[in-house]
Amino acid sequence: MKAIYILVASVLIITSSCKEQNSEITTNDVMNTKSADGTTNADLPEIKFEEETHDFGRITQGEKVAYGFKLKNTGGSNLIISSANGSCGCTIPEYPKKPILPGEEAIINVVFASEGKSGVVEKSVTIVTNCEPSTRIIYIKANIIVPTSANPSELPTAH
Repeated sequence: MKAIYILVASVLIITSSCKEQNSEITTNDVMNTKSADGTTNADLPEIKFEEETHDFGRITQGEKVAYGFKLKNTGGSNLIISSANGSCGCTIPEYPKKPILPGEEAIINVVFASEGKSGVVEKSVTIVTNCEPSTRIIYIKANIIVPTSANPSELPTAH
């Protein structure tokens, strides 16, 4: 008789804990991992970038430039970006804070401030997600020209 009560209580707990799924971040979104036997869940989110490196080309020292890295969740569950960090204080990323649904596209904007820099520079942004692997890196490059009064062709021009 005691076993029947335990069984009924277990069924009630399981059925009452089910709820409608929405676009908010859930524990299942964040905790997508491999199972104990090493197999993977086919429904994991997957981040696919249109391009992982952007070259700004020649810019003038002191200029701030920006680029939007387009991405798509090509996986089967919500993609969560938990952080995006530039390799230095001159590289500032802005990323979506809400879950990116399967098939949905988003943009990570990266602003680069060239103040005090010169020559060919490459910086990175490290992105942490709930994908497998959890870390991805995107890159920006620029050839920073220091303006001099001796060479007018390298001075900034009005647009």
